[in-house]
Amino acid sequence: MSDVEQYARARIVTDSPDEAPAVPAVLSYDGRIHLTVPEEGDWYFPRELLEQGLRAPTTVGDIHIWPCGRVQAVMEFHSPKGVAVVQFEKKALVRFLRRTYTTATPVAH
Repeated sequence: MSDVEQYARARIVTDSPDEAPAVPAVLSYDGRIHLTVPEEGDWYFPRELLEQGLRAPTTVGDIHIWPCGRVQAVMEFHSPKGVAVVQFEKKALVRFLRRTYTTATPVAH
């Protein structure tokens, strides 16, 4: 069970000239971030990756996160199935990160 869970609207970035509709994504945290995007997949990554990626382009393994202007952030996930590119509003991600520090139980190392 996760300590923190939050729903966020995400947009799947595609080559299509039509704007992709928003889809409900789920962010959760229990020592690491778990992101679920319907139809795209599930990914796990360290909280620090998201923190850094909101300020500057950051990569860990097959996950890339970078700011996109002042109000959005982009996450790119590579897997054997292909590449998923997902766009979020930064404020939703910042709110989630804050909650991971204020309500999550510290993880013992």
